[in-house]
Amino acid sequence: MSYGIRIWGPNGEVQVDENTFTMRVVYSALVTGNNLTIPQTIAVPGITPQNGAAFVVPVGAYSTVNDKQLETEVVVDAVRVYSFIRGREQYSNTTGITMRLIVIRFY
Repeated sequence: MSYGIRIWGPNGEVQVDENTFTMRVVYSALVTGNNLTIPQTIAVPGITPQNGAAFVVPVGAYSTVNDKQLETEVVVDAVRVYSFIRGREQYSNTTGITMRLIVIRFY
């Protein structure tokens, strides 16, 4: 190994090395729906649909009656956040809820 890191477990076997699949959070922020059928685009350099994923989670009390879920899409160097159901914007309600956006990059 010319570079990298290796971690051994208590039994002396390698647990993590340069060939191990890893991932890390590359972006995390609060995002608020814009109540429009136009997605918000958030720049995340280096992210692509092939090497990353994005999701949102509630940050407080969540009303299933009034609050709607934001939806995410990873594109090259960015994440789109939708305030409606993608592909059915004419049938879905928009939302202005605030959620935490988390973007993960796979290595």
